[in-house]
Amino acid sequence: MTKDEEKSCPFVTPEGCTIYTDRPANCRYYPVGQGTVRKGTDNEPVNEDFYFIIRETHCLGFEEDVEWTIESWKVDQGVDVYDEMNKEWKEAQLRKPHFGKPLEPAKQSQMFMAGYDLDSFKKYVFESKFLEVFDIPAEEIEKVKTDEVSLMKLGFKYIKFILMLEETLKLKNKPEIRKTKSETP
Repeated sequence: MTKDEEKSCPFVTPEGCTIYTDRPANCRYYPVGQGTVRKGTDNEPVNEDFYFIIRETHCLGFEEDVEWTIESWKVDQGVDVYDEMNKEWKEAQLRKPHFGKPLEPAKQSQMFMAGYDLDSFKKYVFESKFLEVFDIPAEEIEKVKTDEVSLMKLGFKYIKFILMLEETLKLKNKPEIRKTKSETP
């Protein structure tokens, strides 16, 4: 937001939104607000979305004679891909990491890159030892080369792996635990 009194959006000009076709999910949903709450048990958690209306005098949409449902609004605003990506992000954010201590700076940087800097993450995937370390199917690798949604999905898997939330990525050459004769049943 800009530093003016209203904290207005830097992309909105007197002519309208300058990034309208590329606007983020929050703008697409407005004036509908969205939240997510984690319910269920630790063994079977469920994320549940809820919606609410934000009534502001500058929003002229309330003066129109059109009735919307949440579903019809979502379709009209084209938020399906955004919701799919946000679902993955929420899944990582709403889960408690198992390690119980602050994440080390190197892992924080990796998470930031995978979640917010797709250009750097793509370079990391293809120019580091990432593909030597992780067993990524060939068809997924091909998609990641040209499709940003596939790249984001890989990024979310990597974030969940870093946070040790679940084994979303498999290591290549993972050492097997071998039993000695005395441990064999």
